[in-house]
Amino acid sequence: MEIDAAASGAMLKRERVRDAILELIEARRPGDAIPSERALCSELSVSRPTLRAAVDELVIAGLLVREHGRGMFVAAQKITQELISDKTAFSLPQAGGVWTSRLLEFSTLPAGARVSRKLRISPAAEILYVARLRLVDGSPMAIEHLHIRADLAPDLTSDELEQGDLYEHLRDRHGVQVSEAVQSIEPTVVTRAEADLLDVPELSPALLFERLTTDAHGRAVEYVHSLYRGDRYRIVSRLALSARDKQPTAKEGHHPGIPPGDFTGGDPVTFSTQGVVQQGS
Repeated sequence: MEIDAAASGAMLKRERVRDAILELIEARRPGDAIPSERALCSELSVSRPTLRAAVDELVIAGLLVREHGRGMFVAAQKITQELISDKTAFSLPQAGGVWTSRLLEFSTLPAGARVSRKLRISPAAEILYVARLRLVDGSPMAIEHLHIRADLAPDLTSDELEQGDLYEHLRDRHGVQVSEAVQSIEPTVVTRAEADLLDVPELSPALLFERLTTDAHGRAVEYVHSLYRGDRYRIVSRLALSARDKQPTAKEGHHPGIPPGDFTGGDPVTFSTQGVVQQGS
């Protein structure tokens, strides 16, 4: 698959605008106003269509509210249902297909206010920012935005991000043993640039995954948000409604939003949500 440079550039620009607006939202309380579109365009040096696309996404996600004639306001906080296992860690079946990656961007930059809070580091600390297109059997499936602490894997290479399993590389080549992650999943729709990269119509349904991964020492390693095609994925939760003497052990495999591979070396993995990834026909 050939990557459209214009679509990739538009998507990355919108991503930076989205992050800047998210910082404004997180610094305010529900009901607080954010600057006008005109002020934000000037401050962020972007066009009105680019800004509006990012704002539209945050409105759809329920983070911003538009009020005609008044402006934009921080939305009320969401009610979250957390699914956890009280006895054993969640384990998921293996997803089918051959997974590969295409890099859209790979750079080193300061963490900034928002990502630094996620990773529990200084805003001036360096992170590795990675944007990549994930494909299954050559077909685009997801767009990932990774923010990795640079001090934990300073020698991470572009080849490692495109070939093999990232968590296996972190474990085997960089001495970082990923052990736990907290992940949320929300419905959304794709923008025009994202649609071009994923080869789906604009405003197609998608799944937004956000994940914070920690290592065996309790250090935050990586903050990721990923956009998965809604026509190719669904999430099924398996809930135990009564106690059993023995829980069956499922084969470790791909977790939604996480590239498939044995990145724990056989150790259990704990997640705050359970999902089963099923590819559409």
